This record gives sequence, C-alpha cells and structure tokens, in this order.
Amino acid sequence: MIPAPFTYRRAWSVEEAVELVAHDGEDAKFLAGGHSLLPLMKLRLAVPQTLVDIGRLTELSYIRDEGDHIAVGAATTHGELAASSLLAEQLPLLAHVAGQIGDPQVRHCGTIGGSLAHADPAADLPAVVLALDATVVARGPAGRREIAAADFFRGLFETALEPAELLTEIRIAKPGAPGWAFQKFTKRAIDWAIVGVVVQGGRVALVNMGQTPVRAAAVEAALADGASAQQAAAHAAEGTSPPEDLTAGRAYREHLARVLVRRALVDAQGRT
Repeated sequence: MIPAPFTYRRAWSVEEAVELVAHDGEDAKFLAGGHSLLPLMKLRLAVPQTLVDIGRLTELSYIRDEGDHIAVGAATTHGELAASSLLAEQLPLLAHVAGQIGDPQVRHCGTIGGSLAHADPAADLPAVVLALDATVVARGPAGRREIAAADFFRGLFETALEPAELLTEIRIAKPGAPGWAFQKFTKRAIDWAIVGVVVQGGRVALVNMGQTPVRAAAVEAALADGASAQQAAAHAAEGTSPPEDLTAGRAYREHLARVLVRRALVDAQGRT
C-alpha cells in the first residue's frame, strides 16, 4: 500500500529536529531508520502529516564508555551494536540480541532509539533495556530529562515521550551481577518473536507477553528466594497478559514463556 501524503523535512541537528516537530505538534513524527514507522504508514495505521528525518544526525550515533555506565546514541544501528567490541566486553547481552534482529538490511538501517520509541511489545530491544534497568534520555522544547526504562513503556506502541520529545540516548549501568541469556521462539529467524526472554543477572524480561515488555516479577522473586531454574520458570506466565492472534494463543504463549525462561536461566548460569 501507499502511505498518505506527508511533508518531508530533514533536520541537521537535534535542536532543529525538536523545533520542527514542536512546530507541527502531534501531526509530526521523527524518522530514523524507518523500519517501524514506514510499514505502519503503508497500512494507514499511522498518518503523520510531517516526517522529520533525523537519520543523518551523526551526533546521535555512538557507543561510549562513561565509567560507571555505557552511553548509546539513539541513532546507533542494530548492526553497530552487534559489531561493537565495547559492548561485547561490557554489555554482551545487548550486542548479542542486536545481532539476532531481523536480517542484515534491518540491522543496517534500524536504530535502537527507533525500536524503543516505537514500543512494540514483540520487539527484542525494549525487553533488553528493561532487563538491563537502563535509563532513556529525551530532549524536547522544555529541555532534557531522564526516564527509567521501567517507566518508559506505557502501553501498546505508547511511551512516556511527549509529542515533541526526541529520544537521544540510552544509558546502561555496567552489570554488577554475572550471567545473561536471550531466548526467542519464531516461525522464521527474521520474524518477530512469538515469545522472547531476556535474562541479566537476577532480572528477567519477557517479549510479547503483554501490551508492553514486562519484567517476570514472579520469576525474579523465586530466584531471589533460592529457587532452581526449573522452579523459577514455572512462574514465568504469572502477572502477564499475552495476546491472542493468528500466530499463537494465550495458553501457548504461556507455555512458551515457561520453557524459554527455563532455558534462558540455565544458559545464564553458564555465563558467570
């Protein structure tokens, strides 16, 4: 399908991007890699009147060691995350998951900021930043603010970002606890996860088990009480609300969550 007509503007700085979107209000959207927004536009599920292209803002593309945390620019692509030697050493979970997203074309164009701002509960990176207890940095007309990942995802395709705010950076504390793992079940390798699981230390996050990425609180509590991987995994579906769709029903997703959490916890124990 063909998107509805829109006005295209290219921003050459973060300040200009924010000003352009603020001028057009809720009818304007930021465009980075386009792998999330453009398909919605083709289906007329998103009909912005203005697109502000931030794809060439090199100031938003970086991976830096800031001492106690790693700073990742929002325009950093999945491919850059996957290839980063710094992430491989300090945040291997993020590098590994980025390398499993879609196909090479998607990893070359898609950005971490775009994935988080799109807030698809079936996407991998939102659950990763949740498990890593990351902080999202946004800039808007009122200035700069920081948002905890736990407070960032509000609902289906809904975040804590204000209409004219631009996600500029993700800050991730260097993990204090060892052990990480990622498991997802798909029909094809390039598909969205039917269910996915992210483990970092004692934190466990689930993909496609609700309207947002969710922490598996019951699993985390069981682990804190000394439960084994199998015992803790039995609680994986508690407190979740998995969708019913043509891909899978609720009961099947709940079963997958228990199986994948167990596998991920066992994998994480091997990465100490």
